[in-house]
Amino acid sequence: METFYSPFDFAVQDDPYPVYARLREESPVYRNDKDDFWALSRHADVIAALKDANRFSSVNGLRLEPAFWGPDAERFFSFVAMDPPRHTRMRGLVSRAFTARRVQELEPRIREIARECIRPHVEGDAFDMMTDFAARFPTDVISELVGVPEADRAKVRDLGMAIMYRDEEGDDLPPEALQAIGALVGYYTELTVERGRERRDDLLSGLLDAADGADRLTPEEIVGVLILLVGAGIETTMLLLGNAWNAAWLHPEARAAAFGGRVGDWIEETLRWDPPTQAIARTTTEAVALHGTTIPADARILLLTGSANRDPRVFDDPDRFDLDRDTGASLAFGNGRHHCLGANLGRLEARIALEEITGLVADFEIDEANARRVRSSNDRGFAALPSRITRRR
Repeated sequence: METFYSPFDFAVQDDPYPVYARLREESPVYRNDKDDFWALSRHADVIAALKDANRFSSVNGLRLEPAFWGPDAERFFSFVAMDPPRHTRMRGLVSRAFTARRVQELEPRIREIARECIRPHVEGDAFDMMTDFAARFPTDVISELVGVPEADRAKVRDLGMAIMYRDEEGDDLPPEALQAIGALVGYYTELTVERGRERRDDLLSGLLDAADGADRLTPEEIVGVLILLVGAGIETTMLLLGNAWNAAWLHPEARAAAFGGRVGDWIEETLRWDPPTQAIARTTTEAVALHGTTIPADARILLLTGSANRDPRVFDDPDRFDLDRDTGASLAFGNGRHHCLGANLGRLEARIALEEITGLVADFEIDEANARRVRSSNDRGFAALPSRITRRR
């Protein structure tokens, strides 16, 4: 039976890893005619493509849905949907504002936010990791980073959730999601105008002040960066927290070690074993010959990072969740010139969140019958993870 793979198929989304294994062995250059894309699944091929911006272009975006794909993709993905030299310029300017120092200085406030978000929900013996905590925490962190007033954060959170998920199978976004994007653009545009008049100690002010000689980001470019943060800064961290929680539930020995202090290893192995981002789209700029197959120019390519992270050519016994594993070759944050600029912030958020939770919770079990997955073509995780908890004494 021929292997079938589509990022839009709910059965694949529920458990893509057996499909990835067959793709790596039987069809490392896979063609889906119906959805019009090719897929690369082996670690060596995925990392080579991520590093080869000349032949694998980002200009059409990172996702295949019609709403996101095409020459206007930078409206949603900002500089991530650009090639050099435009990408080089934009990333350079954003990097001047999104500094390691800015992230490090935020750590005490991130811990306060984590405590504010989790403590009311662990007073009893049950909470939902996703709806009670993970959906709110990274949104409030990004709002704190950007400079969104506290009074507006619930609105920003609701708009972000409306953009990210849908419950119906298909390859496009519902009208509500498109409306939410428009509303968020409008909100961030107003906030940018306001910061243009009066600076504060936040990322938005930093983006307004970032300069390379006379070159500065335009207000439209800044709003694009803020929209990018909804997916790149909120969604991925939210899903990482849920995936880590689920991985710990499925592996009791690893859970005991993680709850015993090995939070960093827990996060890194989750990023390898069940990463929030499963696939990254590219467009070929010329014909590419690989494994006896020629991919034509202007073809849509999915680089299956979720599969690459389970490639036995790189990771021994890759389906095993192992806190002692060397995860250095993980592609959870991409690679090459588009390596995630916010990787350090994402790791910091996850570490603080799980440290705060494990400081209050001694153990837990997930109500699997009522757990619910998100429906996304390129991301993987949960919308609901109801859990019964044992409090620390």
